[in-house]
Amino acid sequence: MKKENLFLVGDNLKIMQSMEDDSVQMIYLDPPYNTGRDFGEFQDRFPSMNSYALEFLRPRILEMHRILEKTGNIIVHVEPKNSHHVRMVLDDVFGEKRFRNEIVWKSGGNAKNLKQLGRHHDVLIVYSKGLKPTFNPMHKPYDEQYKKRSSAKQQEDGRWYVTTAIHNSQPDINPRVNLRYEWNNHHKQWYVSKGKMETLESQKRLVYNKKGIPRIKRFLDEMDGIPLKDLWIDISQIQGSEKLNYPTQKPVKLLERVISLYSNEGDRVFDPFAGSGTIGRAAITLKRKYILVDINEKGRQIFLESLEASNRT
Repeated sequence: MKKENLFLVGDNLKIMQSMEDDSVQMIYLDPPYNTGRDFGEFQDRFPSMNSYALEFLRPRILEMHRILEKTGNIIVHVEPKNSHHVRMVLDDVFGEKRFRNEIVWKSGGNAKNLKQLGRHHDVLIVYSKGLKPTFNPMHKPYDEQYKKRSSAKQQEDGRWYVTTAIHNSQPDINPRVNLRYEWNNHHKQWYVSKGKMETLESQKRLVYNKKGIPRIKRFLDEMDGIPLKDLWIDISQIQGSEKLNYPTQKPVKLLERVISLYSNEGDRVFDPFAGSGTIGRAAITLKRKYILVDINEKGRQIFLESLEASNRT
């Protein structure tokens, strides 16, 4: 089976066994957590964590490894209580050197807990199949907090800039004799050649301190932005009109970010525990293909109804 834009209902293990090798470019899964709870649509209960990890999850992870392309990524969404069990399975199947990130998502929740600290986050564990996986770095715009923290300044023309060092303060650790010369009566090892330094001076890109040592001026509108890190506190839990009648639904913005980071346009995204199909809606928005699987027909119906509703708006 190498079809796409499908929501299949059934046992994901059997369905994956019918899929071709190297047939998907990204896998996201939000599997059961073994919470012991009855979610109505499914019983999230296993005899033990070993049973959950080794008997239930491991054979499925083995199939996911097989159907994932060499440049592909797998992202497993779990809670802290079972993340180490999942990591051990992923280490075994994908290999320890294929670990990429453990992302902490501030998922919220205000339930009182009198016995321990309340959980306020989920974990997204990222592994790649190969050594050169798809990854698209993301950046956030420079905000007022960044400007204040970095001592950014504004020119008369309105452009904001920061300054960074242009000389090596520890030249003997990484000696570059060809970059050692005198500039403005200071003999140092610089990060640029003398010719480049002269160009920066002519472009008024150098700022001098009281001792006459230059720093390079970097304009914020020429820089990429603030790099996205592995702590995500800016995406809220689902609320308002986005909330559907499915207990474990995740916010579309969260899955749009995951898809943007770990796949490219036209790629095939696979979710073997699709629930209400949120990743399918995110895939459509971001011009990816999708294959969704869930054991519950209700999830598929909710997904189709959500597509119909979006087509009407």
